[in-house]
Amino acid sequence: MRNQLIDEARQRMGKTIEALNGDLSGVRTGRANTNLLDGIQVDYYGNPSPLNQVANVAVQDSRTLSVTPWEKTMVEAIEKAIRSSDLGLNPVTAGMMIRIPLPPLTEERRKDLVKLVGQISENAKVAVRNIRRDTNQQIKNMLNDKEITEDDLHRQEKQVQDVTDEFVKQIDDIVAEKEKELMEI
Repeated sequence: MRNQLIDEARQRMGKTIEALNGDLSGVRTGRANTNLLDGIQVDYYGNPSPLNQVANVAVQDSRTLSVTPWEKTMVEAIEKAIRSSDLGLNPVTAGMMIRIPLPPLTEERRKDLVKLVGQISENAKVAVRNIRRDTNQQIKNMLNDKEITEDDLHRQEKQVQDVTDEFVKQIDDIVAEKEKELMEI
């Protein structure tokens, strides 16, 4: 039962790392990446739909993305959605294809993105700490129900803290790599 709690906490923290990676993939680094457009919603016959469900998104070259809608009528809606996003992109339409050149990042924009990455990482750390708190509470409840002893309580809390430290270090490593990537010219 006790190891099950630790395993469960480890799984939940692993999901937090996956979510962090997903969030960071949407932060622009100056290189073309299809994940950059993942958060864009397009008005598809009155319903907001993810861009990748109404068009094919591809990397044309290191600084250009291409979006090919599946329906000709969607070109305008997709272009509008990309322009109105907070990514600072300026799509160019050529018939059925929308090209999105990625301008080089300015130093100021790089610093803003590093701050954004810091906020995203702090949210991930808070999530990991909340998982630690929940797990420790479950362990204390086991003590109150006389399922474990005081020594078991301290041992389990230490294991939970070790797992938490491990995942916080993973978050720090991932964020450091992303910040390094952002600051490259």
